[in-house]
Amino acid sequence: MSPTVSIAVLTRDLRVHDNPTLHGAATDGDAVVPLFVLDRAILRSDYNRPNRARFLVECLRDLDTSLEERGAGLVVREGEWVREVMRVAREVRAVSIHVAGDVTAYARRRVERLRDALPAGVDLVVHDETLFVVPPGALLPSGAGKDHMAVFTPYFRKWSSLGTRAPAPTPRALELPAGLPKGRLPAADAVAKGAVSPDLATGGESEGRRRMASWLRAGLEDYDDDHDALGNDNTSRLSPYLHFGALSPVELARKAGESRSTAAQAFVRQVAWRDFYAQVLAARPDATTVDYRPRGDRWHHSGAELAAWKAGRTGYPVVDAGMRQLAREGWMHNRARLITAHFLCKTLYIDWREGAQHFVDLLLDADVPSNTMNWQWVAGTGTDSRFNRAYNVTLQGRRHDPHGAYVRRYVAELADVDEVYLHEPWLLPEDDRERLGYPAPIVDQDEARQRLRAARGLD
Repeated sequence: MSPTVSIAVLTRDLRVHDNPTLHGAATDGDAVVPLFVLDRAILRSDYNRPNRARFLVECLRDLDTSLEERGAGLVVREGEWVREVMRVAREVRAVSIHVAGDVTAYARRRVERLRDALPAGVDLVVHDETLFVVPPGALLPSGAGKDHMAVFTPYFRKWSSLGTRAPAPTPRALELPAGLPKGRLPAADAVAKGAVSPDLATGGESEGRRRMASWLRAGLEDYDDDHDALGNDNTSRLSPYLHFGALSPVELARKAGESRSTAAQAFVRQVAWRDFYAQVLAARPDATTVDYRPRGDRWHHSGAELAAWKAGRTGYPVVDAGMRQLAREGWMHNRARLITAHFLCKTLYIDWREGAQHFVDLLLDADVPSNTMNWQWVAGTGTDSRFNRAYNVTLQGRRHDPHGAYVRRYVAELADVDEVYLHEPWLLPEDDRERLGYPAPIVDQDEARQRLRAARGLD
């Protein structure tokens, strides 16, 4: 009797630990094909960028090593996603195909096309529990006709009371079907050509697990006090590993939750925000381009101001530090993301979609739900009811980087400026300003605030 074969189509779940997709396929057949398809539609899209391409390739290489240690290896194909999955399925005579459920419109259409292409006798198993702690749709508001929860606090109460599933067992041994060619792991520049940020984190489950263990041991207990402190930089930096599925959000939440401290609970709350935005986007997939709550905005258009923001040359030190960190590391501190996004949308009054795309261009963790909905939250078009919330970014810099450690780290021109002037360098004597070569503010914050109020009809 021929051995039964199952396929685990891996997408954003590039790990062997707590991977329900891989575990499901491994228990469904005598042999299993861990398959990754370089989807040509994504390769050609505006989402595919050099920073994430390098991180992806490192994740694939690490995953291949882990799978080989268990007797298999990663099977890689490139092309039209459904066609390539079906080609492998026919080649190995698969009895089942397992895949993680995702929330973007494209990911959901892709799975439905696969379902439609399957012949009789081949099962498709979609694991909605793989990518999130609580899958989208598992928590619904009271009242008929509502398909998602639009307010985080009641969502978090339900999320916290639900508990987490048990982690899926890590397979000890896997067997590939005889004669199946694995294919070649891609090079980063074959996925996306172009220069990468110079200080990118290393991708892969092994690195992600090392960082998770180190941070849970040495950083978690200071999180509640420090997570907004730009200079201290005491954030986990695990978001890229969660985005690519090199870490399990369930495992991370469970391990962090083992501590009952206030700091641990504050961190777990941030994991819940990830699930919250995923269920919003699952219900409103058009929110990637359409305002979740339209405000009738007449966005200001200025190519020069947008270019200065992208380059970290706005003349506002904390904004410029955040944008330069993004360019250097492909990552940005969470408080800096809020400040830089606020400056673009509420100070310059430039369309949030411009900022969201720039983040997509550079961020390793450009998670579509979180990136989109966080930008909409800042712009006042998202789930936040306080749509006219406005910050003074200079005061934000003083509050969250009081001694200027963050600004000095990323804005070289200001590294030796006295702390008194660090967040307001325009107060320096003119000769000192010219010597530094740091730009004057591109807008006056008070005048910009009036531009916002007038455009939104608040005057």
